[in-house]
Amino acid sequence: MGYRYELYYWPSIQGRGEFVRLALEDAGADYVDVARGKRKGMGIAAMMKLMENAARPPFAPPFLKAGRLLIAQTSNILFFLGPRLKLAPRGEADRLWLHQLQLTIADFVAEAHDVHHPIASSLYYEDQKAEALRKARHFTRERLPKYLGYFERVLANARRGGNWVLGARCSYVDLSLFQLLAGLNHAFPSATRRHQRKFPRLVALAERVAARPRLAAYLASSRRLPFNDQDVFRRYPELDDD
Repeated sequence: MGYRYELYYWPSIQGRGEFVRLALEDAGADYVDVARGKRKGMGIAAMMKLMENAARPPFAPPFLKAGRLLIAQTSNILFFLGPRLKLAPRGEADRLWLHQLQLTIADFVAEAHDVHHPIASSLYYEDQKAEALRKARHFTRERLPKYLGYFERVLANARRGGNWVLGARCSYVDLSLFQLLAGLNHAFPSATRRHQRKFPRLVALAERVAARPRLAAYLASSRRLPFNDQDVFRRYPELDDD
């Protein structure tokens, strides 16, 4: 593919765009992070213009421009990029399996976000703190170990006993599982540490992803933004079940 990818996402957070960014970085893809460019304001304006005026407009970022294609939704973007970045095979059964797993990760990310905003995203955390505390107990004690246990079983059943979701070769889902654990360890460090001891394959997978040469360089660079209190994964100590 002779075009340069254009990634559109908010410039000050990792958020859902980071799942796409990890795939682009790991593959050494030619891409521009539009809203993080030197003319940040113009990049955001261009993003908003596409959301308002494109023939097939995205509902929200992240979205990716690839030639004439404009692709939205994190899982959908990765489904498109996977074979092109050699982070997914071209066989239909394996591609659908990866897509299914990525959609499950998206569900988990949404639940993690909704811990600190259980009523409405438009309200401040302080306006729904009581509800968030109740939500957090359910999430850290029930939902978090249930999801992590599922992905541990997926890795245990990997083909030929390989180190990755599909066996011998790393995929975009492996990268996303790394990001998922990173976010959980930031937002719910006590609960995540307690539960992840039971899921050694998942922890080892995250360590292997972080050691991949291009990703290691990216993670050590200024391009990898730190988590913050505007992100999907937010650290409120009172929500962490220790």
